[in-house]
Amino acid sequence: MADTRVYPLDPSRSRPGPRGHGLCLRAWDADSDADAEAWLRGHLDPDFQRWNTPLKLWTDLAGARESLRGRARDAAEGRSASFRITDEASGTTLGHIGVGEISTRMKVARIGYWVLPEARGRGVATRALLLASRWAYAELGLHRLELGHALGHDASCRVAERAGYRAEGTLRGAMFEAGRHDAFRDVHLHARLATDEEPTPPAAR
Repeated sequence: MADTRVYPLDPSRSRPGPRGHGLCLRAWDADSDADAEAWLRGHLDPDFQRWNTPLKLWTDLAGARESLRGRARDAAEGRSASFRITDEASGTTLGHIGVGEISTRMKVARIGYWVLPEARGRGVATRALLLASRWAYAELGLHRLELGHALGHDASCRVAERAGYRAEGTLRGAMFEAGRHDAFRDVHLHARLATDEEPTPPAAR
């Protein structure tokens, strides 16, 4: 069972995160060597780089720490929330999931995720997406969560659909091409409403 308690956007490392489906979502810690190394490894992964282009490109631990500190500032100011996906039993880092572009006025936000190579194929992304979605609806009072991925990223498309995010169409030129800030590619848009039925999570593998 997922933990249904509500957790505010507090970047404090001492605050517990939402847990359930065999996972626990925890705050990233820029001062932790292990967290910074996992964040860097996730962003340098060839599969991540094929489908994602951060607004600021960096390739070292200093850049990873700067990126994580920026995430913490955004969380403290209510613009986003970033979570380290961990195994509930062992605490091992499995990936990342974040809720961004939060508009409490319009009750909408964007959600994104990535999973480390060794954790793929175990339903981690789907389970984390279900857990983070429940948290976002309960804590932020959102009505709509949007999820966009580069056209052709079939694995992400399957994750979205398994977590109840319906395909809504294609956005032309809505994200950067891989590794570039001067060219664009199309995005497949999914969304889920707070009133949509929550799917059954896949079994942990």
